[in-house]
Amino acid sequence: MVGPSDNDGQVVAKKRCYTVVLEPQEGGGFTALVPALPEVVSEGETTAEAMRMVEEAIALALDHRRASGLPIPRDVAPRIRKVSLAAAS
Repeated sequence: MVGPSDNDGQVVAKKRCYTVVLEPQEGGGFTALVPALPEVVSEGETTAEAMRMVEEAIALALDHRRASGLPIPRDVAPRIRKVSLAAAS
């Protein structure tokens, strides 16, 4: 998304922020999901690596959406709830 011009008259890009969900994996590492961009899934051995990887994946997804004329969604705040079930015997 393009924003206002800076002091030199150049167009300044508007910054977008997206919520990232980091899921720890049994074997180690993390999967990173972006609720607003369901096509974005990334992984990393550490949270820092997962965040670096998902940032790149978000940028690629937004570039693809722009090039394809698809809408650029706003961030979505996920609602996380727990469900308790009796264990099957």
